[in-house]
Amino acid sequence: MENRPTLADVAAHAGVSKSLVSLVMRGEPGASAETRRRVLDAAGALGYHPDSRARLLRSGRSRLLGVVFGIQHAFHADLVTALYSAARETGYELALSAVTPGRDEAEATAGLLQDRCEALIMLGPQTPAAGLARLAARLPVVVLARGVRDESVDVIRTADAEGLHQAVDHLAVLGHRRIVHIDGGRAPGAAERRRGYRAAMNAQGIGRHIRIIPGGLTEEDGAIAAREIGGDTTAVTVFNDRCATGVLDVLARRGDKVPGDVSVVGYDDSHLARLAHVDLTTIAQDTAVMSRLAVQRAIDRIDGAPVAQRAVVVPPHLVVRGTTGPPRA
Repeated sequence: MENRPTLADVAAHAGVSKSLVSLVMRGEPGASAETRRRVLDAAGALGYHPDSRARLLRSGRSRLLGVVFGIQHAFHADLVTALYSAARETGYELALSAVTPGRDEAEATAGLLQDRCEALIMLGPQTPAAGLARLAARLPVVVLARGVRDESVDVIRTADAEGLHQAVDHLAVLGHRRIVHIDGGRAPGAAERRRGYRAAMNAQGIGRHIRIIPGGLTEEDGAIAAREIGGDTTAVTVFNDRCATGVLDVLARRGDKVPGDVSVVGYDDSHLARLAHVDLTTIAQDTAVMSRLAVQRAIDRIDGAPVAQRAVVVPPHLVVRGTTGPPRA
């Protein structure tokens, strides 16, 4: 394989010193316009690109924000996309490390620490608060899409209970009374969403119909839970969009029309919900706002800037699509 061109190669090609080439590549004053042109022409002819990462590391900086995310979460993919947009104008880059069925959160985090990231943004982490606090003692940690009570950890999250309240209110206004909730178990946000469901059912005067079915994060979890939905149920709120697609599949297979027989509301407004053949009514988390706040908070902590409040809660909103309608007569 051909060797990568070096600073010395550019200097020899342009007929100037290495220090002058370095000056030009850093965009600093001190070289004439003619010399600057010769250096840049030489770099272009050789295909030379300065290794800014190595220079930053030598200065003790990496300008890297590490991101830990779960590959099984459709919503995490949307958050990562929004994080790239938020980081684009800051001068920082993202280093991604995925949690997979064969790679736990500790391993994913350790990889980013080895990369000398200056802060961590963790998407819905499962690590206990004490473990997050230990990480925060080493570098700034911003948790996205989960509540954490430890004062050393910054939090950007959605008002999850409010989101489920909106879902139940929407269904109640349509005329539904027998509304069940398919749960997210121990997943981040699940407890708050259960609380929002119960509060809304009671507020609507239909608390006697409260029923929570164990669910989870995946299509398989939704499919298993959907088999527990009784014939008297007319509407379902689901922990997340991915789980909701499993619910929709089982309902279709057993001949239930959506929304004619059963209305379904997901949570997240992930790319799954927006697919034309899914067309899922859902509760949207504002990924653009959450990601922008997370990136800025990480940079503020790196710079030692003052922070008004440790936790920021972003309101969700209902997105009505084709999976909800009035109950059957």
